[in-house]
Amino acid sequence: MHYYIITGASRGLGKALAEAVLRQSNTSVIGVSRHATIEHARYHHQPLDLSDMLAVQNNLHKVVPRWPDAESITLINNAAVLGEIGYLGEHQNEHFEFVFDVNVVAPAMLMNTFLSAYGGLTIPRTILNISSGAAQRAVDGWGAYSASKAALDALTRTAQKEQDLRGSNIRIRSLAPGILDTTMQEHIRHADAHSFSEAAKFRAFHAESKLAKPDEVAEKIVAWLQRPARVGEDVVLRVDTL
Repeated sequence: MHYYIITGASRGLGKALAEAVLRQSNTSVIGVSRHATIEHARYHHQPLDLSDMLAVQNNLHKVVPRWPDAESITLINNAAVLGEIGYLGEHQNEHFEFVFDVNVVAPAMLMNTFLSAYGGLTIPRTILNISSGAAQRAVDGWGAYSASKAALDALTRTAQKEQDLRGSNIRIRSLAPGILDTTMQEHIRHADAHSFSEAAKFRAFHAESKLAKPDEVAEKIVAWLQRPARVGEDVVLRVDTL
């Protein structure tokens, strides 16, 4: 059996990834999110609020179980929040804690637990962190989100270097999936230019049908996950390079 652990599996790209995996035989998915929206014999829901650090710490053992029959194990850290759109100096300080907990701290804990649990195995193991193009450029109004995704990219690079030095053959990647038609984009379209100078551009992406469909992107990502890693492949990737 090929096992997948996918966070944020109740909607958007996470749900599309879970459904793409389940369309294949000999697969099983643990979906980690607050609510279950998938019904399938090989789908197992783990209710968890990734912004609740105490709950995350107390329930990680349920997310990363022992699988004696595993042929491969994959963790996809997909869950993320944009947070409130606005300039630094105009937020409540709690905003930064919330965004970084979901986007960096929870994925780091999941990576740490995954590597501890499965590091000694010899089957294929992959960690895929869903990042963003905003990690690579300054986007006004998205300070916490951009910084948290940049931190996730840095954590991915470090973790891969460590596993390479240990010779574990564990693949760890960070992937920017492009601009998707999700609820996060709905939130972005409601921003005003005073808080986000690119608001009109993002509204145009939707009006001109330039947003990628999550199910199509998910199919591409799952197909890539099931191929062997290319020699010299970058650790931080974009979906259009897969």
